[in-house]
Amino acid sequence: QVQLLESGGGSVQAGGSLRLSCAASTRTRTFSDYVMGWFRQAPGKEREFVAAISGAGDYKYSAASVEDRFTISRDNAENTASLQMNSLKPEDTAVYYCAALRYGTIWNVAAEYDYWGQGTQVTVSS
Repeated sequence: QVQLLESGGGSVQAGGSLRLSCAASTRTRTFSDYVMGWFRQAPGKEREFVAAISGAGDYKYSAASVEDRFTISRDNAENTASLQMNSLKPEDTAVYYCAALRYGTIWNVAAEYDYWGQGTQVTVSS
């Protein structure tokens, strides 16, 4: 069982930056047992993959639309995952969710993830 809590969302002008954090609480496994991912969902759209990071933090995978602007990271000692978002665009406006994956192998598919946070709103104005 993993509980996830996102923070750091807010409103920013285009070109600005935000840093999202995800605090994890685990009961039976260590945080590093999980791949951590970030997804986002805009109104009227499907949930979209943003980025993921391996349990050890040594492999990262990002969507093409954000790979040169967003950086995913994790701190296993603190049980946290983060998403640094730079050069934000209005089209980045969405609710951002962090998620934990234990056994799945396809990191960019939401259905592979076992646990989800409640989400945090990011709004980028032009």
